[in-house]
Amino acid sequence: MASSTTSLYEVLGIPMSADGNEIKAAYRRLARTCHPDAVSINQKEMSANQFMKIHAAYSTLSDPGRRADYDRHLYLRNRPFHSSALTSATMAAAAAAAAPSSSRFSSYGSRRNWETDQCW
Repeated sequence: MASSTTSLYEVLGIPMSADGNEIKAAYRRLARTCHPDAVSINQKEMSANQFMKIHAAYSTLSDPGRRADYDRHLYLRNRPFHSSALTSATMAAAAAAAAPSSSRFSSYGSRRNWETDQCW
């Protein structure tokens, strides 16, 4: 895949607002120039590595679900730490509030369900 400093959008040379047709057009344009079968023999290895990056970018960005996950990850990766609205203490408190009360104890042997809850 692409290096950690290069986004998949930069690999394909498209803006983040690109739609599916723009993604496909960029992929096809780059595939014609970087595919290992389309380059000279002395450039095949470098071309193969570059083509794998291009293909990984296309396969991620062309799938709406994977693209949404990638965009979320990209946003979180590029967000500065000091501007975070949630501190670690706030996140821990939210996690404790969202977790069921039995999660603080071992769940071994405790198989509670509706029937056992209604009997007590």
